[in-house]
Amino acid sequence: MTKMTPEALSRLGSRTRLVHAGRDPWEQHGFVNTPIYRGSTVLSPTMHDLVHRTGRYTYGTKGTPTTEALETAWAQVSGAAGAVAVPSGLAAVSLALLSCLKAGDHVLVTDSVYRPTRLFCDGLLKRFGVETTYYDPLVGGGIEALMRPNTAAVFTEAPGSQSFEMQDIPAIAEVTHRRGAVLLMDNTWATPLFFPPHDMGVDLCIEAGTKYLSGSSDLLLGLVSANERCNKALRDTYDSMAICPGPEDAFLALRGLRTMQLRLKEHERQALDLARWLEARPEVKRVLHPALESCPGHDIWKRDFKGSSGLFSVILNPAPQEALAAMLDGLTLFGMGYSWGGFESLVIPFDCSTYRTATTWNPGGPALRFQVGLEDLDDLKADLDAGFARLRGATSVGWEPEP
Repeated sequence: MTKMTPEALSRLGSRTRLVHAGRDPWEQHGFVNTPIYRGSTVLSPTMHDLVHRTGRYTYGTKGTPTTEALETAWAQVSGAAGAVAVPSGLAAVSLALLSCLKAGDHVLVTDSVYRPTRLFCDGLLKRFGVETTYYDPLVGGGIEALMRPNTAAVFTEAPGSQSFEMQDIPAIAEVTHRRGAVLLMDNTWATPLFFPPHDMGVDLCIEAGTKYLSGSSDLLLGLVSANERCNKALRDTYDSMAICPGPEDAFLALRGLRTMQLRLKEHERQALDLARWLEARPEVKRVLHPALESCPGHDIWKRDFKGSSGLFSVILNPAPQEALAAMLDGLTLFGMGYSWGGFESLVIPFDCSTYRTATTWNPGGPALRFQVGLEDLDDLKADLDAGFARLRGATSVGWEPEP
């Protein structure tokens, strides 16, 4: 077995790249996986080497073989010039924004963004003198009307967190680059396997490795990949902050990487099946899943995306909170927790209406977000069927679901 060059790897299929990216068994005595390197101090053989930092590794915060393997692999999978790993998805969001913004800048952020991203923009960025304007995620190329002379970045997320609006990334990229700004994207839902961000014009791409890269709900990790334009600024900002992931988390992420496509395809298949089953339920007003023909963003998804993941939302017909609680509290297979991407199924109720500022969230009924795991579909449907029975039973007399 000979060592594969990055150029040779880039010509191979996505499953092959996932298996081989960032991995060189001959550098670890033939062992398949890069081991966990823990440490802060790195010794130099001579004073010259120490002073001039000639070694491949100089200090724990500058990277270890474990973190370097992960970052190299992710850059190769993402089609990026480089990538960095950080301790969480929100840390990845924060790092990416700080790498391209300074005091006095203006940033445009989609109104459907992951709420902690909004809190970071309204809190720390505002305190540091960066102004944020939220925009309608459906604006597309019309975002040019919102650009200012000091607009330095545009932040996108497709589909939108919880509410699943699709964004026209190529159209936004064209305007953003023509105006000299940087385009960022939270691509956690699709991963680079279903949406190759840098091929679509994204400069800085954020992923919560906590989700599908992990696949097991047992680590916290974030990744930012960058094109040539933004790679140096990203690495310099990362080095100045030293926000390093734990070595065990980096190791687990590398292990999850090897099977990510197989798991993601199964999440996709299961979620589409369950979404269609829910669409036919009398209790359901509509299903927000971009891969469904009935979803408003389906045309963009079909044009730009190679697949869909296991996360989508449902709007129920009007029902009181007590009935919704009866439905959710009695579920046995769907846990209630704020994450997704693992092997287990999850559900959360949500309401975007309290924090949207550029758009109005008025779905017409209770909203639920589902993460479809790897359980048997018949068991998941039976769990939800019993939940809907509880919802109907707890609803006031005279209530009927809308047709």
